[in-house]
Amino acid sequence: MREIVHIQAGQCGNQVGTKFWEVISGEHGIGPDGRFDAESDAAQSFNKELLLERSSVYFNEAEDGNFVPRSICVDLEPGTIDVLKGSLMGRMYRPDNMVCAQSGAGNNWAKGHYTEGAELVDTVLEVVRKETEACDCLQGFQLCHSLGGGTGSGMGTLLISKIREEFPDRIMNTYSVAPSPKVSDTVVEPYNATLSIHQLIENTDETYCIDNEALYDICHRTLKLSQPNYGDLNRLVSSTMSGVTTCLRFPGQLNADLRKLAVNMVPFPRLHFFITGFAPLTAAQSQAYRSLTVADLTQQLFDSKNMMAACDPRHGKYLTVAAMFRGKMSMKEVEDQMLSVQNKNNSYFVEWIPNNVKTAVCDVPPKGLKLSATFVGNSTSIQEMFKRIHEQFTAMFKRKAFLHWYTGEGMDEMEFNEAASNLVDLVSEYEQYQSAEVEDDMQEIGDEEYLD
Repeated sequence: MREIVHIQAGQCGNQVGTKFWEVISGEHGIGPDGRFDAESDAAQSFNKELLLERSSVYFNEAEDGNFVPRSICVDLEPGTIDVLKGSLMGRMYRPDNMVCAQSGAGNNWAKGHYTEGAELVDTVLEVVRKETEACDCLQGFQLCHSLGGGTGSGMGTLLISKIREEFPDRIMNTYSVAPSPKVSDTVVEPYNATLSIHQLIENTDETYCIDNEALYDICHRTLKLSQPNYGDLNRLVSSTMSGVTTCLRFPGQLNADLRKLAVNMVPFPRLHFFITGFAPLTAAQSQAYRSLTVADLTQQLFDSKNMMAACDPRHGKYLTVAAMFRGKMSMKEVEDQMLSVQNKNNSYFVEWIPNNVKTAVCDVPPKGLKLSATFVGNSTSIQEMFKRIHEQFTAMFKRKAFLHWYTGEGMDEMEFNEAASNLVDLVSEYEQYQSAEVEDDMQEIGDEEYLD
């Protein structure tokens, strides 16, 4: 089976990652103690063979029949890992795979990347090596982290670059929580995010951008929750993560894996930042009043209010889109709906990639739903997020505010300049492909023939 090694770094990464394991354990009928639970909802709906046939993508099976997540939990302070060990899911994790230091990164990217993180990274890589050696056919790595703090951003990107050196031919996939437009958790977020994105551009194959403010909006507007907490936000993220990886974990009519997704979604190596969405999302009080169809799912998938990153797809164009449907549905209906979306909204899709929507269908729906769908879009509108981070970065960097915390850890100002100019280049690449027209290409082809 094609295994994936999961890494969660920092407080945010560990919380999102734990929710992800909670969700997929439930889908495979595995209880919090790591044993298959014949009484669970999944086990009642599907037979044990189907649920566990591909469980090895994410789980190792221990000698006594327990299923152990192939997960590595990393933090530079013990607090988050201690909470994790004491939680309901804590018993599932392998204790050797929980690695933490004592000092913490204190929201400082330089500490996570160059000093504290660099001291811990060899220990983490040793655990990664053990996990990969136990795999029959390693497909790739996925990392959960945030871009605004110290550990997730600094040490997270250090881990990515080290793993990239050792496993250059495997897929590197990250779920990155980006800074929000109005809400800032830490003051130095723009510095940390800019330095992290500089690394992500070079070292990852697929990066799913998530942002707390977009998630809050979904909770308020769509789910009608008056006071959403981080648990609610993490549940949204984990449902998307579980949707993206469904086809790897269950047999289906059309299967996708991490590499197929990357090949179909990334037209140019640097443009691998995706926005995600999930459907159906309905307020609890409205659930009794709606019937779910493939058309409803498709409509909600492409709704700009459903996107989990604070950028509006209507302000840009889709380079590529992937949609993963789950549940009992006809393949033809899915294809018809996707074609209809493209035809109705063809001004929002670039013309120079003719068939730019990839679909996958899996028969096993998520827990508690009959049908669901997950959306992954590579849209030029993601430049809004990068522009916003760059503006905030420039405002502080111009006056060299907070810079001494970074230079004190051995960083050089040149590195900030490099990271900022890489971000500007990325934005201009998105702009260039957004405004590229097929007519220009035809004109060029005509001119070349004439010259020949």
